[in-house]
Amino acid sequence: MRYIDLPEHGGPEKMQLKEGARPQAGDGEVLIRVAAAGVNRPDIVQRAGFYPPPPGASPILGLEVAGEVMAVGPGVANFSVGDMVCALTNGGGYAEYAVAPEGQCLPVPDGLSLVEAAALPETFFTVWSNLIRRANLTAGETLLVHGGSSGIGTAAIQIANAMGVKVFTTAGSDEKCRACEQLGAALAINYRQSDFVDAVLQATDGEGVDVILDMVGGDYVDRNIRAAAKDGRIVNIAFLAGAKVQVNMLPVMLKRLILTGSTLRPEPAEVKAAIASDLEKRVWPLLAEGKIRPLIAATYALEDVADAHRLMESSNHIGKIVLTT
Repeated sequence: MRYIDLPEHGGPEKMQLKEGARPQAGDGEVLIRVAAAGVNRPDIVQRAGFYPPPPGASPILGLEVAGEVMAVGPGVANFSVGDMVCALTNGGGYAEYAVAPEGQCLPVPDGLSLVEAAALPETFFTVWSNLIRRANLTAGETLLVHGGSSGIGTAAIQIANAMGVKVFTTAGSDEKCRACEQLGAALAINYRQSDFVDAVLQATDGEGVDVILDMVGGDYVDRNIRAAAKDGRIVNIAFLAGAKVQVNMLPVMLKRLILTGSTLRPEPAEVKAAIASDLEKRVWPLLAEGKIRPLIAATYALEDVADAHRLMESSNHIGKIVLTT
């Protein structure tokens, strides 16, 4: 098979198209002929050398794929050869074939292309595990999503809106803000022009928001605390502006806030399988009905992966970037 090799860490140019042996489906695993693979921020971090794969995982980049099941390992009960699936991999997605644990595979939702399906697993698993399982976001609450035009952001806006949550978001241009509002955000704030804390407090009559999903970090950490409502929950999933910050913790105590965060990749297989089950029951029907749709910013051939990473790093996209084989 063809796959993307990373002989050394560094910039996008370090990735190379190579040929090698196909992986084999082990116990409880599914072998997928990859039609498309999603590009995610963790791929960028791994390429740079700061996010090593967990023990036993493929060193090949790529955490989500869609395609046809070509083989199943011992113990697989829910998928058969010929099924069309999308999957959260533990690595190995940037290739023509990849394996994934059965519990991390889901059927391609009705009406979605394989390119769209490849944009689902890493993003939707991350959003669901953090907003629903960790922050306990519920109908009638308010949510602030930073980076609303990203793959994570566009998914979070749609899922929360479908749940009956009022969504606010930040983005870096008027075009991105309009895109967020078209996806269901009640208010999109251009952070280059307005202070999101002031905007959120004004929109909530000074109360603040119940949940904040942040991938920025840096000075956003303290500003999130100011924008949060009493009993609010702030979830960090990345720190693009820095992880080491100085914070006034008094408002955390006075507002009874919860500051938390997570990384998905090191989670045990049973945790990921539980998230997959939740998604299939509660989100996959919304995808099939067209109430939620992954927003595809661009597609690139596998051999053009360096250009895909450059677009990701530029932040000039709206939605997901996908590789095709």
